[in-house]
Amino acid sequence: MSRLFAYCRVSTTEQTTENQILAIRNSGYDVTPSRVVSETVSGSRQAMTRPEFSNLVNHKLEAGDTLVVLKLDRLGRDNIDVQQTISDLLEKNIKVVSLDLPVSDLSSPEGKLMLQMFTAFAEFERNRLIERTQEGLKRAQTEGKKLGRPEATDTTKQVLKCKEKGMSQSETAKFLGKGIATIKRHWNKPL
Repeated sequence: MSRLFAYCRVSTTEQTTENQILAIRNSGYDVTPSRVVSETVSGSRQAMTRPEFSNLVNHKLEAGDTLVVLKLDRLGRDNIDVQQTISDLLEKNIKVVSLDLPVSDLSSPEGKLMLQMFTAFAEFERNRLIERTQEGLKRAQTEGKKLGRPEATDTTKQVLKCKEKGMSQSETAKFLGKGIATIKRHWNKPL
């Protein structure tokens, strides 16, 4: 027999998941309190890096179970991450229900179609982001802006001063509070 779980998430400690739980129950999903997983974490954080969600997926949900969320954005704000999370759950034979969608059951044929459309939009969004980034980089180059990580000239100056004082590389690393690799990288750099 399949089990029913609910995942509820809020972003700040001033918020509560009680309204989400109530709305899920009012929609006909009578989830027992022990199977309601709630957490306070930003939606911008990838789903599988959230402690409670990760624990739910890796240690509680089993094939045949159903996971209910009030809204798709409870799984996350990053469209690509949400798509991957849902795909992973469906691969594990876990039914995913999002009550804010016209087709709430994402494991149904209609839900899978909706998921494919979301995936297509996510890919389009990702490609546009790459395109805009490349355009921005080209524009910056034509304006003469130096791209990439700035040179650590202050670090070079500090390392060379220590070297002039006769300090060893390890003494310099300790004195400046930097790693030995950083010191070695700046040891013979010209100013």
